[in-house]
Amino acid sequence: MNTNPNRQPKSRRGQESPPRRTSASVPNELIWALIGLLLTIFSTFVPVSLASWSAAGLSSQKLGITYQIGAVLLTGCLGGKNAGLLAQVAYIFLGLTWLPVFAQGGGMGYLKEASFGYILGFMPGAWLCGWLAFRWRAKIETLALSAFAGLLVIHLCGLLYMLGLSIFQPQASQITFPDSLPTLFMNYSVWPFLGQLVVICVVVIIAFFFRKLLFY
Repeated sequence: MNTNPNRQPKSRRGQESPPRRTSASVPNELIWALIGLLLTIFSTFVPVSLASWSAAGLSSQKLGITYQIGAVLLTGCLGGKNAGLLAQVAYIFLGLTWLPVFAQGGGMGYLKEASFGYILGFMPGAWLCGWLAFRWRAKIETLALSAFAGLLVIHLCGLLYMLGLSIFQPQASQITFPDSLPTLFMNYSVWPFLGQLVVICVVVIIAFFFRKLLFY
């Protein structure tokens, strides 16, 4: 008979659940960072299309975006914050100094492009997505929240970068405030946003099944 009220029975202690993993292991983070880098590069040139049935049969309709942001967020959902951040740091470094991996090429001249702020936003966006994705156990709703938060951060960085160019370097970047800034914001944030939400749905489903398959 157990007379000590502070002593827990062995059977109850044996049933305690293991601690929740808050991030991927270091080897996994490095692997996912490499995978994320490759996915980000190749998905930059893969357009998003939706299949639909019509009188002529099966047809596809392009949404005017690529899977690039999906690759950024998928890396965070599967590899965690560090893998997501490392993949995008490497991607930006390659694009600025070596390979034409950006949508319009690469090189230091890309710093004057209006869209470069969105690319810079990949770093905090992937980090936040990965951080949130591993705060809870893998569920559809938590992964969706993580990816959506990362997407919002990317767009916020893009808008702030365009605003900065229009104020401090309007001649070099050919972005004037307030004349061309609203048009650029519509082109880079408003019009693609619905299609990017569709990509997020795909990302969440893939991430959910991979997390369940890999038991983390």
